[in-house]
Amino acid sequence: MPNTDLQSLTAKLDQLLRRVEQLKAHNRLLQANEKAWREERAQLIEKNETARQKVEAMISRLKALEQDT
Repeated sequence: MPNTDLQSLTAKLDQLLRRVEQLKAHNRLLQANEKAWREERAQLIEKNETARQKVEAMISRLKALEQDT
């Protein structure tokens, strides 16, 4: 194999290796973002449930007050 072919192949291999590293870094970033979004979603679901329970409790108290009058 001529030297120029070997150099070309080496350059392409180096380029591919750099691209693989870029993709790995991008994938790690995406996974970190997904984890953060999942945690935020869980917190929002919990807050929503707490708010729902408070509203239901208020409705029950209002109904009890209404029956007392």
